[in-house]
Amino acid sequence: MKTLTILRHAKSGWDVQVERDFDRPINARGRRGAEIIGQYVKRQAMAVDRIVASPAVRVTETLDLFQPAANLDAIEPHWDRRIYLASAATLIDVIRDMGRDSTHLLISGHNPGLEDLVLMLVPEEGGGDLRREVEEKLPTAALARLELDIADWRDLDVNMARITDFIRPRDLDPALAPAMDDD
Repeated sequence: MKTLTILRHAKSGWDVQVERDFDRPINARGRRGAEIIGQYVKRQAMAVDRIVASPAVRVTETLDLFQPAANLDAIEPHWDRRIYLASAATLIDVIRDMGRDSTHLLISGHNPGLEDLVLMLVPEEGGGDLRREVEEKLPTAALARLELDIADWRDLDVNMARITDFIRPRDLDPALAPAMDDD
């Protein structure tokens, strides 16, 4: 049995001038969202033994806040450039490359790839309410947890996961609900 935790980066600061999208930081709402989701992971005692993540600034800043709040700051993320703006198919390749190295993997990156990844791995038939919520939107700093009956990440394939948890920052703090800005 493997668990895959999918964490989208926190709300980024569009008001900050950057030369490249890759360098865009998170904003104040994003900082609070990353921290509150981390606290949730700690309260739920979610196991994570490996983190693979996009090296984009908004992901590194998300993890800088999420990991201590989740009590996961002892784990050094594996930064994989392939995750930056990756498709779900590329994300599956990244995950398969983990082999047997971890039982509880967390991947952090960007949409639409992460949302598509959940929808690709969790079958529509029998996916339940949590899958439908992800299908509606995987907002910034949201976390989805999947279970897979595999022994090796190389065996990962579509329609084989069960979604066991889906949490958004606004579920934990209504003040983090989207205002007029796009999530």
